[in-house]
Amino acid sequence: MPGENLSRDEARERAALLSVDGYDVFLDLRSAVGDGNGEPRTFRSVTTVRFRCAEPGTSSFADLIAPNVTAVSLNGRDLDPGEVFDGSRIALEDLAAENELVVDASCAYSRTGEGMHRFVDPEDGEVYLYTQYEPADARRVFANFEQPDLKAPYRFEVRAPEGWTVWSNGAGELTDGVWRFEETKPISTYITCVVAGPYHYVTDSYTRDFEDGTKLEIPLGATCRKGLAPHFDADDVFLVTKQGLDFFHDHFDYPYPFGKYDQAFVPEYNLGAMENPGLVTFREEYIFRGKVTQASYEARANVILHEMAHMWFGDLVTMVWWDDLWLKESFADFMGTFANVGATRFKDAWITFANRRKAWAYRADQLPSTHPITADIRDLQDAKLNFDGITYAKGASVLKQLVAYVGQDAFLEGARRYFKRNAYGNTRLGDLLSVLAETSGRDMTQWSRSWLQTAGVNTLTPQVLLDTTGGRIAELAVVQEAPEAHPTLRPHRIAVGLYRRTPAGTLERYARVETDVHEPRTVVAELAGAEAPELVLVNDDDLTFCKIRFDETSLDTLRGHLGELADPLARALCWSALWNLTRDGLLPARDFIGLVLRFAGRESDIGVLQMLHAWADTALTHYAAPGWRETGARLLAEGALRELRAAGPGSEHQLAWARFFAAVAAAEPELTLLRELLDGTAGIEGLAVDQELRWAFLEPLAAHGAADESVLAAELARDDTASGKRHQVRCLAARPSAAVKAQAWAQVVEADTLSNALVEATIAGFARPSQRELTAPYAQLYFAAIERVWRERSIQIGMDVVRGLFPAYQDRPETLDATDAWLAAHEDAAPALRRLVLESRDDLARALRAQACDAAASDR
Repeated sequence: MPGENLSRDEARERAALLSVDGYDVFLDLRSAVGDGNGEPRTFRSVTTVRFRCAEPGTSSFADLIAPNVTAVSLNGRDLDPGEVFDGSRIALEDLAAENELVVDASCAYSRTGEGMHRFVDPEDGEVYLYTQYEPADARRVFANFEQPDLKAPYRFEVRAPEGWTVWSNGAGELTDGVWRFEETKPISTYITCVVAGPYHYVTDSYTRDFEDGTKLEIPLGATCRKGLAPHFDADDVFLVTKQGLDFFHDHFDYPYPFGKYDQAFVPEYNLGAMENPGLVTFREEYIFRGKVTQASYEARANVILHEMAHMWFGDLVTMVWWDDLWLKESFADFMGTFANVGATRFKDAWITFANRRKAWAYRADQLPSTHPITADIRDLQDAKLNFDGITYAKGASVLKQLVAYVGQDAFLEGARRYFKRNAYGNTRLGDLLSVLAETSGRDMTQWSRSWLQTAGVNTLTPQVLLDTTGGRIAELAVVQEAPEAHPTLRPHRIAVGLYRRTPAGTLERYARVETDVHEPRTVVAELAGAEAPELVLVNDDDLTFCKIRFDETSLDTLRGHLGELADPLARALCWSALWNLTRDGLLPARDFIGLVLRFAGRESDIGVLQMLHAWADTALTHYAAPGWRETGARLLAEGALRELRAAGPGSEHQLAWARFFAAVAAAEPELTLLRELLDGTAGIEGLAVDQELRWAFLEPLAAHGAADESVLAAELARDDTASGKRHQVRCLAARPSAAVKAQAWAQVVEADTLSNALVEATIAGFARPSQRELTAPYAQLYFAAIERVWRERSIQIGMDVVRGLFPAYQDRPETLDATDAWLAAHEDAAPALRRLVLESRDDLARALRAQACDAAASDR
């Protein structure tokens, strides 16, 4: 049998043959606390699955990844585990019309965030468990048919250590030492869930009265580790949860179908969150140990609402196979922002979407691995890598365009019909398009072909011709272009905005026209005769998914007056466009950094400001000419300190500038100030240096040799928590020493003892832009190691290593040549591994082109 990597063809064949009636799963987790003789490795898992076979007498298989199988029984017939189990699959021969499979196995606890993850809190020694399965890791916990279209109801029973609480998808109670949970609705394997341990738990409830006289009551719960309980603002979590439930009930006309609604914030989580019905899991970093900006609260609310949207898009109605992953992720990404704006205090969430989420999508859609939103997913490794900016943010952007195309009412009515027709079932692209065609009256075929079934991002550029006086527009056209590799020109519903400066000194919009663009050149006739603009903003209000460019007059206006642009969404769109110009090697990195230094201090939207900080840092470390980096670093540090001192005392802008100053600090005066802020010998009015900010200040000190191991050990003693340990590990690996780098490399690449969170922290510390010479020897070692790492480690750790240790800071043509040589010599390597290397190669080639553009600017 082919092993762990289930193919689409195998899944189709099995779905045509089998249908599943239900699972009973018993887990004995008492081993989790250990017996004093070393770390526990396994727990007992007993699964009973009842299923039917359309062709009695044929064969199939069940999925299970486990160190050992004790017993297998099929229809009362005992099978030899050694003969039927190969480590990932259980062979099922001579199936009957109705079948019962019983599997008794020893399954492994995980340190990689896949399957049943086990975490020991260094603060108090308590053990915490949780499961994470997407796309196919439920088979690490119980035997099953691991594909999304073989839905079934589940009954879980869990025996846990005394004093623990256990949660699952359904409501549960403890009887006779066993936690027994209500049977679920029919759901897919990957969204079943178990959370167990001495978690802190807070409860609330939600009620809803419907017009037909019925009443819905949903018990709410929220959990976190005991060590995080003092920081847990559960009231705000519940507030957003209730607002979201109201919003989706108002718009979906389908009551929440899964009983209770628990939300667990868990340690060492690989994802942002996971939409397990009745028990959503989140990374615990969404519990804030120190002061954060409102952008962090907005992001958390967006994730809460994203996962809630999945209760309908993904859980109630699920894609048949991972090709149509977008049917849940694109919709949840769109609905998260849609609900954030419509239901919560975060009314400017579309600005964050335009500036942050779409930046992720633009990058992904220009990689060699770009793919249509409806992707070609051959197997589970493909599926794992397709949780990307295309499936999430581009898909959400396209849905925003769809709402503009068909109208919001038609879009939402289509969603309502989609839920009612396909509840507890599985769908494909055509199922959604058919209801949208019904509700909108539009033919969705061409729209789908253009937007969902092709890859690549279009570029829209205004062309402005003035009349002979120069005072009015004679003609304004929008030029649409597509990259050679993906030449599709798409139908875009856009708004074109015209802006000019007012006597008050602001840059304001004075004309706006919505139009459809689908040709290489589209004339916007409605704008003929309008007064000549200083700025033309194509895709004003961010209706479509495209890269926008500027005519020369508009670009000159932004160079001089970007900070005067009054509308925050328009400003965010201009910043995004300028960043795309920089990434494309059309705007020198030093010019982009200059714009940030000149105008970022006037940015009112805190999320946009923090994105500008991240972009400026990337521009310096990857896109600036090497000979200018030292100058650029000095300018950024000086500018950050200037804005830090000018920001309002105690404001979130002050906090953002403090973090950015730490990120770019490199010279001795800057490092000295960080030391003084840490030890209290210097201060900045209103800036509270809490524990999280202390670690932010310590990292650059460690990276520049100004904080040694003893300093970091003392800080860990001050913050002896799981969070503190991750920070310390990152800082330790960041120290500028050949021995330190060798140790970090060995811990991540040659050994397999670190948890997923500590692997991530070690990689982050190892790869430092200021230490290019120290890490240069590892470029060759990287290419020698990655195929072995991919083969031997879990896919999550493999992804972390291949992405995180790629020699991106060895940004020379020789590194590009070495990458090409590896790709040429490893044509038979796993496609998912090759994809990761190709993506990193593309980033490196882009950096070299941008550096050439920036170097040319020095000759101006």
